[in-house]
Order: sequence, then structure tokens, then C-alpha cells
Amino acid sequence: MSQSDATTPSGAFDSLLLKPALLDTLKSIGFHQMTPIQAQSLPAILNGGDVIGQGKTGSGKTAAFGLGLLNKLNVKRFRIQSLVLCPTRELADQVAAELRTLARGIHNIKILTLCGGVPMGPQIGSLEHGAHIIVGTPGRIIDHLDRGRLDLDNVDTLVLDEADRMLEMGFQRELDAIMQEVPRERQTLLFSATFPEQIQSLSEQFMIDPLMVKVEAHHDGETIEQHFYECGNNNDRMRALQLLLLKHQPESAVVFCNTKRETKDVAAKLTNAGFSVVALHGDLEQRDRDQMLLKFANKSASVMVATDVAARGLDIDALDMVVNYHMAYDTEVHIHRIGRTGRAGSKGAAHTLFNHEDGYKLSLLADALGREIDGEALPGEALLDTMPPQPRMVTIQIDGGKKQKVRPGDILGCLTGENGIEGSEVGKIKITDFRSYVAVDRKVLRKALNKIVKGKLKGKSYRAWELR
Repeated sequence: MSQSDATTPSGAFDSLLLKPALLDTLKSIGFHQMTPIQAQSLPAILNGGDVIGQGKTGSGKTAAFGLGLLNKLNVKRFRIQSLVLCPTRELADQVAAELRTLARGIHNIKILTLCGGVPMGPQIGSLEHGAHIIVGTPGRIIDHLDRGRLDLDNVDTLVLDEADRMLEMGFQRELDAIMQEVPRERQTLLFSATFPEQIQSLSEQFMIDPLMVKVEAHHDGETIEQHFYECGNNNDRMRALQLLLLKHQPESAVVFCNTKRETKDVAAKLTNAGFSVVALHGDLEQRDRDQMLLKFANKSASVMVATDVAARGLDIDALDMVVNYHMAYDTEVHIHRIGRTGRAGSKGAAHTLFNHEDGYKLSLLADALGREIDGEALPGEALLDTMPPQPRMVTIQIDGGKKQKVRPGDILGCLTGENGIEGSEVGKIKITDFRSYVAVDRKVLRKALNKIVKGKLKGKSYRAWELR
């Protein structure tokens, strides 16, 4: 395995041998300079080589493999030529959306997502019409393969995105089975935030002399402030968490726990204490997971309590604060967790709770950070007598979606029309097949609901209610 040092400066996209349509699209969306992971991996990817890319979420890896597979795609050959495997439906949707954006200048290209948690019927229909690129989750890909609906004989590029998480989630058997269904003569691209032994084993088994590209997962202390607090038992830990949330009053905070059980317990206790909380763990039904993510993304829930596995690959922007309720098992995971705050030039804060059993993990983290770690004083106990602030936004669920031809502009027009609310009081709008969701300022909730249910949305009456 050869090694590439990703500390060299990133270059311009037009220095690469990319199709003119791709270069034009990159310019139109404002992509001029490559990120380090793109600069180090794209020349090898475009040359047809196998590549392992290690970098945190937001490093630009999707564009790296996306440009590679789009550049060699033959649109006139209507066969599945690329397969991208992702651990979760959310990540698959994000990847497919980015690929579609990059492919805007390529006519008649078909990118299809095949994920669990959604009905099989529409996917079967789409597959019958064929596709160039499949983005999917391992379990659902296997479902279609087992039923003879998916032909991977023409795949020349296989991408494993967030490979470490797929292994954490127990997809080793599915990955092995899928590898047997794609041609041996292919390009394999593997991207991973961490690099455990299983990834090493996977790469040795299925890749040919891969180039290893590693973008160091360090974070500027000026962007992310790190604080550490020593806690005794679990009661002390919960009290510390509440004090930190009450003191800083973040609009969006993620609290990381190490197990599903802890996640449920912490979320329940915070809810009982009056905080606006969603919990993200592996036991959730897909619909519940989607709704919790929606509430958090549109700022109608302030705190997300999650395991590392559940939170990986989520596209969470403008995160004010991360709390490590328990220390991560290793330093790389800690760095990955806190990298979710302080993004895109904004300030962020990471607060880590530890006890006497965490000595070894603390010393490893101290070495990585190049500083001593000492416990700080927690905010004053008097804060526990105050009520947590409620999120500024609330989410309205509307009983109509794409199938009823509801569009975001229809909802915005309905809410801001005659005697309506201000445009500044409307937040994110999301439309699914049969439901729509819109965030509105909490103080205008009643008015917004009345506008929708009284027949002002496309001249029709739709049921609508607050999503709790």
C-alpha cells in the first residue's frame, strides 16, 4: 500500500484531466480549489487506481470519488457502471444528491438510490428502467440481488463510503457477498473516517495496491474550544450536563454517549428536566429517525443525544456545541466527534466529561492535543433552578406531499399570503411523497396552522399539526 501525504497544498480543479462538462459544473457551483483529500486522491482515481481515503465528514470525499466515477462514465451505455455503498439511508441520500449536482452538465444520466426503510415497490419499478449509478445501503442491495433484480456485471467502479461505520453496523457479510457480485476487474475506492484493523483486512482482500490518502483530523484551537470536567458517578455526570446546557443555551447541541442504553437514559432524563431533546440510536424505526433528524435540523429541537454509530454521516451544520457524556473509546473518534462543531469558519465548543477510570484515554488524548488536560470548574449549581429555554422554531407536519403536487413555494406562499406570517418567521421546508414539514417561529404557530388547515394551501384544505 503506497502512502500519500495530504499536507501538500490543494490545487485547482482545472489542472485535472476532467471532462469539460464536469469542469463547467464545478465552476458554476463555485468549486475552484480542491480540498486536501481531493488533491491527493483525484489524480490516482482519474488514473483508474484503487484508493483508500481517510478523512473526517466534510473533507470533500464525496466530490473526490464522484468526479472519478462521473469522468469515466459512458452515458450511452445504459448499464450500471458504478455502485456506491453507504451505511445509512441519510448518507446515501446526501451522496446521491451531490452526485446529481456534479452531473448536472451530463445529459440523460440516471442515478438511483436503493436503501432500506422505504417501500420496495418504487425501487423495483425504477430498476426495471435501468440506471448508470446505484447508491445504496448493503442490506437493500443484497435484497435486490437475492431476487435477481439487480445486475452488477458491468460495474467498473465500486465505492465504499464510511466503510468503518458499515463494519461497526455489522455489514461485513453483506459486503463480502456484494464483492462476489461485481467484476474482479474494477476500480475500488474506500473512504473511512477511522482506520481500524477490519478496514486494513478489507483493503487487503478486495483492493489492488491501493494508494492511502490520509487527511489529518486535527482542529484549530481557535475554532473549537475544548473543555474538560471531572465527574464522579452518573448523577454527577447528569448534573454536569444540565449545568453546561443551561449555562451556554445552545441552539443546537449533540451529546455523545457510548451505548444505545445510555442514549435512551440520558435523553429521558433531559426531557424530564424540561429540555427539548431528540434521541438517535440503532433501535429507532426509519420514520421516527427521519422525524427526529428533521426536528433537529430545522432548529425545533435543541439537543440531540446520540451514539457515534447513529450520528456518523449526518450532515449537521451550524452546531454550537458537542458534549462527550462519556469519553470516546479512542482519540480518533474523539477528534471526529468534536469536528462537528466549529465548521465553516464558525466558532464551536466541545465539553468532555471524564472520571478516574478514563486516565489512559485522557493521556492519549493529551498527547494528540499537545496539552495537559485538567478538570475545570462547572457552572454554578443555582442554574439548576432555572427552566431550559424552548427552541425558537416548531415543526408543522402537513398531510400532503409530492404525490399531491405540493411544492415548497406553495407552503411559503400559503403562510406569508394575506394576513399571514412574515417570511423571516418561516424556516426549513421538506417535502416527502405523502407528507410535508415546515419549521415556523414558535410564537406564530397557531396562526400558521390556521392558514394551512383553512384551505389556503393550493386552494385545498390539508390536515396539519405540530410535530412533537
